[in-house]
Amino acid sequence: MTAPADGGGFDVVTGAFGYSGAAIAARLRRAGRRVRTLTGHPGRAPAGSDIEVRPLDFTDPAGLAGSLRGARTLYNTYWVRFAHGRLDHAVAVANSRVLFLAAAQAGVRRIVHVSITNPSADSPYPYFRGKAAVEQALADLGVPHAVLRPAILFGGDGVLINNIAWLLRRLPVFAVGGDGGYRVRPIHVDDLARLCVRAGESADHQVTDAVGPERPTFLGLVDTIRRAVGSRSRIVRVPGSLIPPAARLLGLALRDRLLTAEEYRAMADGLADTDGPATGETSLAQWIAGHSGTLGRRYASELARHYR
Repeated sequence: MTAPADGGGFDVVTGAFGYSGAAIAARLRRAGRRVRTLTGHPGRAPAGSDIEVRPLDFTDPAGLAGSLRGARTLYNTYWVRFAHGRLDHAVAVANSRVLFLAAAQAGVRRIVHVSITNPSADSPYPYFRGKAAVEQALADLGVPHAVLRPAILFGGDGVLINNIAWLLRRLPVFAVGGDGGYRVRPIHVDDLARLCVRAGESADHQVTDAVGPERPTFLGLVDTIRRAVGSRSRIVRVPGSLIPPAARLLGLALRDRLLTAEEYRAMADGLADTDGPATGETSLAQWIAGHSGTLGRRYASELARHYR
């Protein structure tokens, strides 16, 4: 059961000038939808953008509700990748509840929420526990909704694949923790956007793993990138316990958070993989090959994007 793509009102996307939010907003605009964004970075609006801008201010629930009033669908990409300053996963959960309550009070008809593969209230990892708590808050709200669960995103100006290529272009040795046999299930950001917009047009409750057609091992992924960019870096396997401190040292040199201990351990535990069918269409290997000339030419800083 679907609603007309050109139904009344407008759609709201959190972070429409960011990464996944920008892809969702672009797809909505191509479908003829009017888009408003809630953002903590209003100055990032591209020149000539026709996206309406409102502040994503969690200390002003009434203001959020006002910005959401009249919206058909809220596409929520808000989250924090890692703790920084006073902002951590517990705060992000609380902020998400504020946003959802504001949407309900504003009469938003549907919420499409971007989560993560394998969220669990019992997870040892705050990121995955937090994502489970946000999903539960959405379920408790009573507003029709859909949840998309991607693992790793690629395409556009994505961080992970690009920065692996950047390191492979510059380091004589690239360390992979353990045997590197843990699998990942990346999805192209445009495929995620397609799934989100499709979910927004549906009237059904949905929880969908947003995953691509390939499940490379992490070791295999690194080797694919190495060969594509013509790197002479030697890939070595090291004890997994060495990866977090090595990433921390590299992060200090780059003034960034390259990879957190939680991210590495969760990936090594298989949480970036699923057994279900592919919902994305874009081949990761073909995309890497097609972007071999530009991939990793510039470093993509997470801290610069979100906090500087």
